[in-house]
Amino acid sequence: MSDMINKMPQEYDASQIQVLEGLEAVRKRPGMYIGTTSASGLHHLVYEIVDNAIDEALAGFCDDITVIIGEGDIITVIDNGRGIPVDIQEQTGKSALEVVYTVLHAGGKFGGGGYKVSGGLHGVGASVVNALSEWLKVQVHRNGSIYEMRFNRGAITQELTVIGQTERTGTTVTFKPDGEIFEELAFSYETLLVRMREQAFLNAGLKIRTIDERPGSEAKDEMCYAGGIREFVTYINRNKTPLHNDIIYLSGSRDDSIAEVALQYNDSYNELILSFANNIHTPEGGMHETGLKTALTRVLNDYGKKNNLLKNEDKVSGEDCREGLTVVLSVKLIDAQFEGQTKAKLGNSEIRTLVDNIVSDKLMEYFEKNPAVARTILDKAITASRAREAARKARENIRRKNALEGMALPGKLSDCNESDPALTEIYIVEGDSAGGSAKGGRNSRFQAILPLWGKMLNVEKARADKVYGNDKLTPVITALGAGIGEDFDASKLRYHKVIIMADADVDGSHIRTLLLTFFFRFMRPLIDGGFVYAAQPPLYKLVRGKTVRYAFSDDQRDQISAELRGEDGKGKVDISRNKGLGEMDPHELWETTMNPETRILKRIELTDAVKADEIFTVLMGEKVEPRKEFIEKNAKYVVNLDV
Repeated sequence: MSDMINKMPQEYDASQIQVLEGLEAVRKRPGMYIGTTSASGLHHLVYEIVDNAIDEALAGFCDDITVIIGEGDIITVIDNGRGIPVDIQEQTGKSALEVVYTVLHAGGKFGGGGYKVSGGLHGVGASVVNALSEWLKVQVHRNGSIYEMRFNRGAITQELTVIGQTERTGTTVTFKPDGEIFEELAFSYETLLVRMREQAFLNAGLKIRTIDERPGSEAKDEMCYAGGIREFVTYINRNKTPLHNDIIYLSGSRDDSIAEVALQYNDSYNELILSFANNIHTPEGGMHETGLKTALTRVLNDYGKKNNLLKNEDKVSGEDCREGLTVVLSVKLIDAQFEGQTKAKLGNSEIRTLVDNIVSDKLMEYFEKNPAVARTILDKAITASRAREAARKARENIRRKNALEGMALPGKLSDCNESDPALTEIYIVEGDSAGGSAKGGRNSRFQAILPLWGKMLNVEKARADKVYGNDKLTPVITALGAGIGEDFDASKLRYHKVIIMADADVDGSHIRTLLLTFFFRFMRPLIDGGFVYAAQPPLYKLVRGKTVRYAFSDDQRDQISAELRGEDGKGKVDISRNKGLGEMDPHELWETTMNPETRILKRIELTDAVKADEIFTVLMGEKVEPRKEFIEKNAKYVVNLDV
């Protein structure tokens, strides 16, 4: 672990476990505690247990964590920390272990005695996991003994029992999520691996193993990064071309707060800022990000003027300074104040000053010692500034033509009658023929249609000045009405459902990817806010006599086919691969793909910013080799390929 994290006193006992409130209603309203009962909520259970082990690592008492997916999707998390206290907790008269796993808002993170720095704030993690598990078993290695306790859906089935002797310390938690609560019970090894890798990067020297023991999907990974967040940046940029070989690492502390920054520029036009507070990802940023951005802009401008790289009145904006930047920012502090239940934004104002001071002083010092790197970075920012100015002129030019912010909507847009954005949706379709069918089949009260034609610009390979004024993208920007880039304002959206409707073939997938790349790079809040959807047209049309059915998968095709053939299985059923959207008549398109009561829409969600950035870089970037590797690795998952 990092030597910047001081060990707390060894004493960690029941007196440090405080009770705020009893365990209530977790099973009735699980969404309040884990967000959702879908796959993301299922994986959240693992994160809660692992986070407890990470807190032990932050306190300096744990350096080894193992996460196992066993047969039947049973999870085991093993750590070599101090072990959960087993002595009697004064407020309740029960063992501290029992309190932690059966009482909501109970833990060692309230009083400041058990943990100096912690990601857990509310003490709900362990008890919530217990409440939402069919069964759970805890083994504690402590005081030379192995203690065990078992639960069933939160209720105790085995009191605290000594089951053996031990020479080590730590906690082992094994649980099976409850099928009565969760919509699915199958864990994704890849999802857990991504999260565990992130935690290993954030805690230098901490060893984390992930093991999948399920028959047919066996896997094992071991992660330990002595370089911490420096190695994290190297990992993120592995498919990009860096502008300088060094990872610039800056760190410092004040009082009990610690901040680390690792950054590297690449030749792309996109920025990626990953910020963390006490190992918790803060996707909405906060005070630590504000301090970073302010200082970075100031340092580049000061260095440029000092070395005559910028003329008297010239300056580069924050946006220019961050073009092609990959940065990981990690802060650790005692009283982390997150805004909102989801901990998406850090509110501590004092951390802004700390990060600002570290970046201001130490980045300038680095630039003075490495003028070639400084010059390369500043040249990129100056070039970005010129491109931004060109983009501004292009934007102004468009405005003069009433295309972007004027009253004129795109000529091909068939708007809806409803004016309340919350009640409206826009279908973006490829080609005039599909647009014609969609226009004819839609409900014009709340459904708008925007056909696109020709090849769309790949924005992954283009600067902003090429995006503004692009004749294929301008209609999309105009129709949505919320602006683009830094000017994007979700409150001005004209539709709260933006639905990409493309053919179910290779070309359709390409169009979807191009559009999603544009939304991700230039209208990110559109995806973050859950406004973007992909329509799912049917893959097959099945006909027997006058009966017509549609199937959206091979399994559904076989099921419907069996139904139509009848009990004797001799009925003749015509099955045809569904042609493109333009081949469907308006009624068919409405019934299969546009009718809210029968259609299938997939919301585009962003659960992992690093993964999303990587995917768009690989699929749409300049480098061919990573794309080739991606295709080779994922070819086995391709279904319904229509070439």
